[in-house]
Amino acid sequence: MSTYLQLIAMFGVLSLLSIGGGNAVLPDMHLQAVKHHHWLSDGQFADVFSISQTAPGPSILIVTMIGYAAGLEAGGIPGAILGGVIATVAMVLPAASLVYAITLFWQKAEQSNWRIAVEKGFAPLTVGLILASSLVMSRAADHDWKAYTLTAVCTLIFVRTKINPLYIVAIAGVIGYFGIV
Repeated sequence: MSTYLQLIAMFGVLSLLSIGGGNAVLPDMHLQAVKHHHWLSDGQFADVFSISQTAPGPSILIVTMIGYAAGLEAGGIPGAILGGVIATVAMVLPAASLVYAITLFWQKAEQSNWRIAVEKGFAPLTVGLILASSLVMSRAADHDWKAYTLTAVCTLIFVRTKINPLYIVAIAGVIGYFGIV
């Protein structure tokens, strides 16, 4: 039972901090799930993140998968399913409730100067959180110079070209699968 309460506490708080989406809180998600609770290893976290990003649907799928891993440890397959559901609800419900309440107020303050300032202030905050997420994921996934080089090359290709990122991810996946990196 304590695992499920830990999932509620962890994702309930992260839900309220996830300005810009779930990936914005990825560093803290990693810290809690890997370093604090030990539900996943660094490699497993990187794998779960990769799966959640490539699978159809919302990228917040990583939350469900972390909950599944935590629940699996606590109570087998039924516990894993319950953990996934609890983590997902804990991540979605607080933020959705807060957004609903704020939207009612936000609509009334449409021309307010502080509303404009808040909107402009959230953009750099969100970019910083996403950059921190990128750093955490590269550290969790990369363990030697070849892996860091592959990540750097892929990042350059993403930034400098218009090649479909799925091709680059697929090629990097094949390189990793065959043990080149």
